[in-house]
Amino acid sequence: MDDERARELLAAERERIERAIAHRAREETGDDYEVDSGDLASDLYQDELDEGLEDDLREQLAAVERAEERLAAGTYGKSVLSGEPIPDERLEARPTAELTVEEERARE
Repeated sequence: MDDERARELLAAERERIERAIAHRAREETGDDYEVDSGDLASDLYQDELDEGLEDDLREQLAAVERAEERLAAGTYGKSVLSGEPIPDERLEARPTAELTVEEERARE
């Protein structure tokens, strides 16, 4: 994959993630309201779910940053484990891929 296409894919991925993080932040700044004690369990569940989603988005953003570093270093598109090339089709679908499909399957 050429560097320009890789930059486009990573920029789009970064924008998608940052937009999702901003959207979550706007949701969290809603007005405070009085909570019925019957809603506490539901609220606790939602808080934990929201925290997990936020953690996932931050992990995705970190993956974009690692991919950008590999692009700058000239190693983007190569497995961080074996150095084997990652097919362009995989990078198109998942621009932050760090492993080949086979390596990722073996890791699971």
